[in-house]
Amino acid sequence: MNTHPNQEEDFDLYALGVLEADEKQSIDAHLVGCTKCAQKLLEARGRIALLALAAPSVTPSVATKSRLMKQIRESAERSTEAVGQSKPFGELFSRWWAAILVPVSAALVITSAVLWTENRRLDQQLASLRADVEQQREQSRQAREVADLVTARDTMVVPLAAQPGMPKGAAHVMYNPKMGMLMYEGELDPAPAAKSYQLWVVPELGNPISAGVFNPGNDKSTHFMMKLPEGVAPKAFAVTLEPAGGRPQPTGPKVLMGTVS
Repeated sequence: MNTHPNQEEDFDLYALGVLEADEKQSIDAHLVGCTKCAQKLLEARGRIALLALAAPSVTPSVATKSRLMKQIRESAERSTEAVGQSKPFGELFSRWWAAILVPVSAALVITSAVLWTENRRLDQQLASLRADVEQQREQSRQAREVADLVTARDTMVVPLAAQPGMPKGAAHVMYNPKMGMLMYEGELDPAPAAKSYQLWVVPELGNPISAGVFNPGNDKSTHFMMKLPEGVAPKAFAVTLEPAGGRPQPTGPKVLMGTVS
C-alpha cells in the first residue's frame, strides 16, 4: 500500500483492532515507510487510551447486545441495497462504530479535562480559605494573650531607658511572672547597616536569655510577645545592638535598659 489511508478514522479502527485483515495488512505495509501516518496512529492510540481511562466500565446485557447487533445488521443491509453494492458486514460495522466512538471519545476526554481543571481550582480555593482561617485563629489567639497580659493585675511594666551615646528611642516591657509572658513595645531609630536590635531577659541567676531580634522600620515602632522558659525570674531587661540576625549571648553595647523593681 503506497498511498495514505483514504479515511482518517482508519487509524482509530486500527487502534481498536477492528479492521479487516486485508485492510490491516495494507496499513501495516504503508506504516513501514510513512512517518506521518505512523504519528497519526500514535495519536489514535492515545485517544483510545484516554477513552479507556475516562469512560466507566459497563457490561451490556445479552438482550441489549442482541438488539444492537440486529439493528446494525439491518442498517447495513439497507445501506448496501441503496448504493447497489455489497460490502462485508464487518467493514460496515467497523465504520459505523467508529463514527459513533470517535466523537464520544473526544467528548469524554474534553469533559474529563474540564472536570479535572475545575476540581483543581476548587482545591486551590479551599486551601486558600483554610490558610485564611488558620491566620485568623492565630491573630485571635495573639489578641487574647495581649488582652490577658494587659488586664492582669499582677502584670508589671518595666520602662527601658535609652543609654548615653546610643540610638534615640524609648520602650517598655510588660511582664507577668505567673503567666510567664512578656510583651515588648517601643520606638527606636533604624539599626545601622548589618546590625540588629536584640531584647534580653536578664535573670536573677544565669546568663541573659534572648527574647527576640528586631529591626524597626521607618515608623520606628516594634511590638512582639514572648513566652519565657518556666522558672525564669527576670531582674532586668535590655536591648543591645548586635550583628544582623542576633547572637546567642549579648556582644554589643546596651541601647535600652530597665530594672525590674
